[in-house]
Order: sequence, then structure tokens, then C-alpha cells
Amino acid sequence: MSANGQNRHARTSRLARKLAVAGTGAAVLALPLIGATTASAATPAAATTATTTATAYPDNLDGWIRESLDIMAQHGIPGTYEGIHRNIMRESSGNPLAINNWDINAINGTPSKGLLQVIDPTFQAYHVEGTSWDPYDPVANITAACNYAADRYGSMDNVFSAY
Repeated sequence: MSANGQNRHARTSRLARKLAVAGTGAAVLALPLIGATTASAATPAAATTATTTATAYPDNLDGWIRESLDIMAQHGIPGTYEGIHRNIMRESSGNPLAINNWDINAINGTPSKGLLQVIDPTFQAYHVEGTSWDPYDPVANITAACNYAADRYGSMDNVFSAY
């Protein structure tokens, strides 16, 4: 953006910040008046100053569960930290690379994989948009497993044994 564009919006942005500090209601009422009285009303000031921030999650079990919970919330998938953690500890002891090569699924050629020991067909059927297609990806594994558990049991919180 040119220096002129920055100066023109700086005055409006400062006033908007002051109004926001004074109270949200005042800012909502005052901002339309500001836009209507300036010569550049056709240029939306909010669009040039809007920013989004991404949440950073630690690359560990706590971070994977928290990121999964945020994705689940966006997709309406129920579950709690405690329910997910309990099932992860039973299924894989927190190892995202865990694989079960001895049970009936493995004998049939589809071993259970990842933190919540999901077989490939279940992972693919319950994959959640916005996550990796890799069943060993901790966030994708948790989110798909919770999506499956929600469909089958109402929530991962209702799972207390192998599912």
C-alpha cells in the first residue's frame, strides 16, 4: 500500500481503536458515521486492517489433543480432553506411530494404527476435512477416531474399551 493510503487510514484506525477501548457499543455506532462522513467511504477501512491469528500448538500429546478439539468444535464433533486422553493412553500409550500387528484387523490385512488405533477403512470413512490423510498424523488420527466414536457411541467420552 502506498504511503498516502496508510496516512488516510491511520486517522480512522486510531479513532476506531480509541472507540473500541471506550466500549464495543460505541465503536459499532460510531464507525458507520465515520465512513459516511469521509471522502473515502467507498474504501472499506476494516478490510485493510483486519488480521487473523493462527493458534500454535505444541508438537506433543497435549498439543495434538487440543488442536483436534478445536477442529472437532468447528465440525460439531463432541468430545472432551479427558475422554480423548483416556482412550489414547489405553490404545497406544501416546505413541503416534503405534501399530497393532496381532489382532483380527491385522490378520485380515488392515492393522490398527496411530494414537487411537484406527484401521484404514475407518480412517478414510471418518476423515475430517482440514486434517492430513495420513493415519499416523496425530491430529488426523484423533479427529477421525472421534468422528467415528461420535457416530457410533455419541462421543469418544462414551468409549471405555476397544472400539
